[in-house]
Amino acid sequence: MSFINKKESKTYFGVIVGNRDVFPDHLAKEGRKEIISVLEELGYGYVILSESNTKDGVVESYSDAKKCAKLFRDNKDSIAGIILCLPNFSDEKAFANTLKLSDLNVPILIQASSDEVDKMNRQFRRDAFCGKLSVCSVLYQ
Repeated sequence: MSFINKKESKTYFGVIVGNRDVFPDHLAKEGRKEIISVLEELGYGYVILSESNTKDGVVESYSDAKKCAKLFRDNKDSIAGIILCLPNFSDEKAFANTLKLSDLNVPILIQASSDEVDKMNRQFRRDAFCGKLSVCSVLYQ
């Protein structure tokens, strides 16, 4: 008989989906749905803005960053790490402000969606890799 009861707990990630006003909003909306789907499929929990908190539940302004940071602070005991999701170039300052205001000391993963070679027009252009470089530069500073 064991006196130790093993408790299994689900790992939760804070998820910030970015957007930038000059890029198509539908990419951010699709990217948000995709990251949620992947996390659920892998059995992870997540803390993410709802679509009613900000436009499409993404972060692209200081106002959005404050809302997301508050959500993360309110759930700080359950967040094991942060995932920055760039479905398009996204706003690097919004990511940085969210992280600074949330004041969490957890690992950060930065994910950038790839452009599709046959969809490089204005309607589907992502430039997320360039955005990732910009986010990393701002976070390094």
